[in-house]
Amino acid sequence: MAEAHQAVAFQFTITPEGIDLQLSYQALNQIYLSGVRSWKKRVSRMKNRVIKGVYPASPSSWLFVAIGILATMYMQSDPSMGLIAKIQQHLPLSLHVSLSSQGQTMVSALVFSTLLWLSLILALRFCLKLLLSYHYWMFEQHGRVSNTTKVWVTLMRLFSRKKPLLYSYQTSLPHLPVPGIQDTLSRYLESVRPLLTDSEFQQMTKLANEFESTLGHRLQRYLKLKALWATNYVSDWWEEYVYLRSRGPIMVNSNYYGMDFLYVTPTSVQAARAGNTITALMLYRRKVNREELTPSRVPGTVIPLCAAQCERMFNTTRTPGVETDVLLHWQDSEFVAVYHRGRYFRLWVYRAGRLLSPREIEYQIQRILDDSSPPFPGEEKLGALTAGDRIPWAQMRQQFFRSGLNKKSLDAIEKAAFFITLDDEEQGMKGDDPAGNLDRYAKSLLHGKCYDRWFDKSFSIIIYKNGKSGLNAEHSWADAPTVAHLWEYTLATDAFQLGYTEEGHCKGEVDLSLPPPQRLVWEISPEVQTQVCSSLAVAQALADDVDCHVFPFRDFGKGRIKKCRISPDAFIQISLQLAYFRDRGGFCLTYEASMTRLFREGRTETVRSCSKDSSAFVRALESGQETEEECRRLFRLASEKHQNLYRMAMTGAGIDRHLFCLYVVSKYLGVDSPFLHKVLSEPWRLSTSQTPVQQLELFDLKNNPDYISLGGGFGPVADDGYGVSYIIVGEDLINFHVSSKHSCSETDSHRFGAQIQKALQDIMTLLSAGAKSSSSSKGSNQPQSKKLL
Repeated sequence: MAEAHQAVAFQFTITPEGIDLQLSYQALNQIYLSGVRSWKKRVSRMKNRVIKGVYPASPSSWLFVAIGILATMYMQSDPSMGLIAKIQQHLPLSLHVSLSSQGQTMVSALVFSTLLWLSLILALRFCLKLLLSYHYWMFEQHGRVSNTTKVWVTLMRLFSRKKPLLYSYQTSLPHLPVPGIQDTLSRYLESVRPLLTDSEFQQMTKLANEFESTLGHRLQRYLKLKALWATNYVSDWWEEYVYLRSRGPIMVNSNYYGMDFLYVTPTSVQAARAGNTITALMLYRRKVNREELTPSRVPGTVIPLCAAQCERMFNTTRTPGVETDVLLHWQDSEFVAVYHRGRYFRLWVYRAGRLLSPREIEYQIQRILDDSSPPFPGEEKLGALTAGDRIPWAQMRQQFFRSGLNKKSLDAIEKAAFFITLDDEEQGMKGDDPAGNLDRYAKSLLHGKCYDRWFDKSFSIIIYKNGKSGLNAEHSWADAPTVAHLWEYTLATDAFQLGYTEEGHCKGEVDLSLPPPQRLVWEISPEVQTQVCSSLAVAQALADDVDCHVFPFRDFGKGRIKKCRISPDAFIQISLQLAYFRDRGGFCLTYEASMTRLFREGRTETVRSCSKDSSAFVRALESGQETEEECRRLFRLASEKHQNLYRMAMTGAGIDRHLFCLYVVSKYLGVDSPFLHKVLSEPWRLSTSQTPVQQLELFDLKNNPDYISLGGGFGPVADDGYGVSYIIVGEDLINFHVSSKHSCSETDSHRFGAQIQKALQDIMTLLSAGAKSSSSSKGSNQPQSKKLL
């Protein structure tokens, strides 16, 4: 193929006169410049290792320590208390010969200064780790902050004055603690009490007590041993057994999606939207590689969160195995993989060590769109292998993709920075059926046609024909907040920094000498084509069963909720409990994802949102037998309980990760626990997650109210349950994503969405009535002159 020859740096032939060598100086220049870029990255990484290695100090602080030591020695004082003299005695013989006595003293002083500097750094890092291990600030009541927390806040601000790199805090973050087994069991029993009858609860209590008195403490000892040895006692097992060992399809079951702006599409030109989006993503990758991103923090505080999940964001793929999948990550990649109308392309986004301009990438994308060549036999639906069951895909990969053209093409996809699908459909809210269009938009991002995405990639970007975009992310390498941070940056950079011309094209100039994108070549055997059809059938059945409903709730947002002095998340979670009770006539085990990134390599913990307090409020409100004042009291108790559960999960005192790890230990030891088996087999019929808005400095919602994010969603966890994702945008909007399965006659995403809206409205009406009566009673107790003022 013609484009293949352009990648050849030199050619040679053997003649009777000898070897005839023909050099391509342009190609060699490209190799040279790419090498320069690679070495610049290595130097940058080495520099960053030094900077973050001495954080919270700086490399220049060594100079101040050395000058201080030399100055005190010049004043005839020995700050080392004799250590400098001892160091001088142990200097190498060559230095004794080549240096004068004064020179030897100088070298000894510099060695002592370096040792003192390193000791101070270790002391500072130890102090920072102690400060980051303090979590009681989270449980302080508003307006009643203890003196200990006040001192802690002051010290944290002092340590946070220096601008850190992305990974500066990593070694100072505390390790996730192992909760006491008795504490976990008591919290577990409390969490399931509203879900069980008296006899069922007595049986569960008996199982828990038997587990604690027999097997529990033995398993706990192994877990504590792991916690002493490993950086995080949960994360590696969570990644391995929850994600990578799953043998079913990851499409719908694991992967999740993120949407574009709700009301705005920056350009209707598909190639231009792809050009800016790819550029924004590569700029984000550059910030990650250079560690220029500011570490994420707990909102409203200086408390850093673990950034380890950023390491595998780009150049990463999940490869299938018969027993378990493996995550593969490459240090760098100068290209992306593109899919369009059944063909795969490799698109180089760097040339001569330079990132192509958005306009140049648009030009290259347009060349792909204009390419009319047909797919190779079996190529069009090849991506279905990543959408179906994992074992058949692993077997096909092992047998037919280990050599030849198939291996080269598969490597181009797996080693790409990320995956791009140029979709030939139009999506978005606009049209004759806005609500239905949003639902179809969600389904398209979640699974597409089941073969036009590469679900194994860390994330895939979808660019639709009308310029709308979206994201599909694989779940094993990171959690949604990390991907949401990336996607927010991409959308903001695309719309507000890169921008478009009046005609909707990317800005910048085009180098017309750019080689065309490289078409990937496949040799798909009949056996592989047969398996592609089987995997597609499995994936299509799963996709057709998903019922997605997306709706923006505009009646009120966090602004009005906060005026009621209620946590917005607690308000929504209790509303979901009320909605589910009305929808199904009872309560269920509810999963709310909470982060544990206050700890090193932390991922998530479960907040069991269905508590005895929330169920008491729902029953009181629905029975109609309690007064409004009593309902408000019960609601506030439920809200406080939920907030406390969320804080405990964030600070390492959750329930489910501890029990999960105990279960893994029991399997390694070959022992069975009826209690753990029952706990781990309980279905989460209501699985919920909040998508955080993190990049407020990039999204100026006051001046650009139309540029609001739709957030993202995921498939249902249980066959007879709901998946609910929500994003609180600005002060007056909450976007919801609801999913369920058509095959379950008891669930309906649209019906449940209507129940959510009604529950939110009913609870707000209840609280607003209380606020009015409270203000009127206060007014009636005041003198008339005060009321007039």
